[in-house]
Amino acid sequence: MASWNSIPLEVTYEVLGWLAFFSWSFSFYPQVVLNFRRKCVVGLNFDFVLLNLTKHSSYMIYNVCLYFSPTIQKQYFEKYGYDQMIPVAANDVAFSIHAVLLTAITLFQIFIYERGSQKISKISCAIISVVWFTAGVCFFVALPSHSWLWLISIFNSIQVFMTLIKYIPQAIMNFTRKSTDGFSIENILLDFIGGMANYAQMTVQSIDQNSWVNFYGNIGKTLLSLVSIFFDILFMCQHYVLYPDKRTHVSPRFNDESTEGLIDQQETESA
Repeated sequence: MASWNSIPLEVTYEVLGWLAFFSWSFSFYPQVVLNFRRKCVVGLNFDFVLLNLTKHSSYMIYNVCLYFSPTIQKQYFEKYGYDQMIPVAANDVAFSIHAVLLTAITLFQIFIYERGSQKISKISCAIISVVWFTAGVCFFVALPSHSWLWLISIFNSIQVFMTLIKYIPQAIMNFTRKSTDGFSIENILLDFIGGMANYAQMTVQSIDQNSWVNFYGNIGKTLLSLVSIFFDILFMCQHYVLYPDKRTHVSPRFNDESTEGLIDQQETESA
């Protein structure tokens, strides 16, 4: 197993890793707090939350297994070389576990708070069912030959796929409503910082090792950063540029349809 060649780069790697951890971890709280204060989840896309839970669960399985299992680490070195470093850091493990917990809490809020006419789509339910069925089949395929690195790579691929699609429902919903009301922009800002720090951390490791293996050896982490950054920029454009004055200021206890009805009623009475 390779070791660090530069102490300053090793320190920088750790600092960037934990910056990514705290930014990404704290990014979950604004939405949870917003839901709690409003006692309402109108404006938060339920498909986004459900897909996100599957994404983080898959990522947690990959990180925990590769970080803690000597058997899987051995298979990794045999494939990529014993002069390489494991591409999963302690902050990756801590983040993914925390992410699953907070996303589960957000999903729980969806069931207990006012949600108007919003619901989880059948398409998302079908995607989740297919994904976990595929993961189950892959487990039984890997079992006879103990191909554990291949198996967790499947989970890493799942999290990449879920990362690619999970933001789309929320982006479409914002576009359809012409508003980001109910969707926390603080979540996006922190997520953007985390994505940048995560990508920078991998770059620092590559510079120290004079090798870019960790980018394709852990392609999931690479794409996680790049895709997150892309959609974060999109959401920031929606919030600050496209729909800056489209955020309603009425009581969150009303959904979009009931709010419109209340406004029409008040205008009629005034007339």
